[in-house]
Amino acid sequence: QVQLVESGGGLVQAGGSLRLSCAASGMISSIKTMGWYRQAPGKLRELVATLTSGGYTNYGDSVKGRFTISRDNAKNTWNLQMNSLKPEDTAVYYCWGDCVPWGQYWGQGTQVTVSS
Repeated sequence: QVQLVESGGGLVQAGGSLRLSCAASGMISSIKTMGWYRQAPGKLRELVATLTSGGYTNYGDSVKGRFTISRDNAKNTWNLQMNSLKPEDTAVYYCWGDCVPWGQYWGQGTQVTVSS
C-alpha cells in the first residue's frame, strides 16, 4: 500500500553537491518521522538524517554541517541536500519513513558516488 521512491543520486566530484528526494505514495494520513540512511560496500547501513513531524532533526556525526534534511508536507516528500561531498560519502542512500497508519517503509535505494 505504501511506496517510497528516491531520486537524485549520481556521480559528483569531491566538494560538490547533490540533492536527493523521496516521494511517498499510498493511503498515508501522515508521516511521523522521515529520514535517510546509507550503506557503503562492506559496511552496515547507517543513519544519515531524520526529521520528525514536530521538526526535530537528527544527523549522523559524519554529515553534520554538510547535509540538510527537509520536507514538503503537502506532497509527502522529503529531501536531503548534500554539500561539500567527500569520497567517503559514496554509498547507496535509502529513504525511510514511518507512515501512518501502515508503519515503517524503505525506498529501493539510489547510488551516490563521489570521486576524488
